[in-house]
Amino acid sequence: MQIYNSLTRQKDPLKPVEPNKIRMYVCGMTVYDFCHLGHARMLVSFDVVQRWLRNRGYEVTYVRNVTDIDDKIIRRAVATNKRLHEVTSFFTEAMHADERALGVQAPDHEPRATMHVPGMLQIINDLEKKGLAYQADDGDVNFAVRKFEGYGKLSGRSLDDLRAGERVAISDSKKDPLDFVLWKAAKVDEPEDSKWDSMYGVGRPGWHIECSAMSKELLGLPLDIHGGGPDLKFPHHENEIAQTEGAYGGSLANTWMHCGPLMVDNDKMSKSLGNFRTIRQTIGAGEVDAEQAEYPFNLREAEMLRFFIVRNHYRSAQNFTPDNLYDAQAAVDRLYQTLHNVGVEEAEIDWEQDYAKSFAQAMDDDFNSALAVSVLFEMNTEVNRTKSAALAGQMRALGGLLGLLQQEPAQYLRSVTRYTRSGVSSSEAIDEVRIQALIDERTQAKQDKNFARADEIRAELKAAGVELEDKPGGLTQWRRV
Repeated sequence: MQIYNSLTRQKDPLKPVEPNKIRMYVCGMTVYDFCHLGHARMLVSFDVVQRWLRNRGYEVTYVRNVTDIDDKIIRRAVATNKRLHEVTSFFTEAMHADERALGVQAPDHEPRATMHVPGMLQIINDLEKKGLAYQADDGDVNFAVRKFEGYGKLSGRSLDDLRAGERVAISDSKKDPLDFVLWKAAKVDEPEDSKWDSMYGVGRPGWHIECSAMSKELLGLPLDIHGGGPDLKFPHHENEIAQTEGAYGGSLANTWMHCGPLMVDNDKMSKSLGNFRTIRQTIGAGEVDAEQAEYPFNLREAEMLRFFIVRNHYRSAQNFTPDNLYDAQAAVDRLYQTLHNVGVEEAEIDWEQDYAKSFAQAMDDDFNSALAVSVLFEMNTEVNRTKSAALAGQMRALGGLLGLLQQEPAQYLRSVTRYTRSGVSSSEAIDEVRIQALIDERTQAKQDKNFARADEIRAELKAAGVELEDKPGGLTQWRRV
């Protein structure tokens, strides 16, 4: 297997530290709000990675953390007059609901930052003893960036060009503006449940230190794979390297993986631009209650969103637009339509078969799910040509490795979807009882040789976004388009 390594800036062969074992750590969510589409891309991308590694026979230990102490969490708790734990528990449950909707399998471990504060303090103390950390006049403990040789090797930035990152506050008490906070001294007006006692006084951990502590404790060093979203390369992952390698020497991770950005209408998603969109807004069924972590979701739309993410290479930039979602819905619908028309003969994947070999070659080459999806469509064409239920079974089984094509085809195709060019909204969609009644009336009209009425019913259903397909024996199948 070859994986693009953000550290070496090239594809490197996967060489586990221990034979047949993969220790993978991915930076997860800061749980102060609902997950957005950028989070969906990260969740699905690394879900595909761990699925494929397990399929290849590796014993994977997958850790994805939860940041449950952070300035944004504190602001949310104060604004809503809630305890920090109430805020973080709610949005962690909401994240889990999004994962279930998207078919994202749970990681093996999901550590919370607040449960690992002693480990963070130990690293800070080790760094201080080595002269890589110092306590400033304001009580904060900072990492001395210029004293760590090699800072900038992941992001490719030189010290002279670097500026403090988005979450690194510049303080007069820092010896250098590039220095970042390891331990933040508590402020009088901050909630009591955001404060811990330490040898540095009452305070809380900085953002970066949590991942250094949790990855070492749960997986050991070096990690085989460390991953995350595109915005984490600098400063978060750069600072993780400095902290961990500064404290323990060696390497934090052998392979660094970063998924590409998800844009909205060719622009970065942000609330200020008005293009911010959550997962539940995109796939939720009916009115989604913002006061509830769980929500009903549309199975067809949820699989479409997963397909939308998977059909692009995880490192590529991806653009979210209504047209792109319509295209994704139509594409995955075609695969289900074939499974529905031909039928599926369930079987284990035959890795000696040419399509399976091509699929595996694509996934072994830096998890190229875009090319793997193209193999599914090649199979789809062949299944339609040969009407082979056995090949349809192989197509469905390969799709399962990407988290796709596991729904019952008829049920999937009869589900309402908003992402269609039929012009029929979900609220206007005709219900299944009415559809079946019209189909029965059409069948009777044909028996009575009233073909004009039969054609009228077909046209009426088509206008309502329902297509009919007459099968041998007088059976009529239907699907929403």
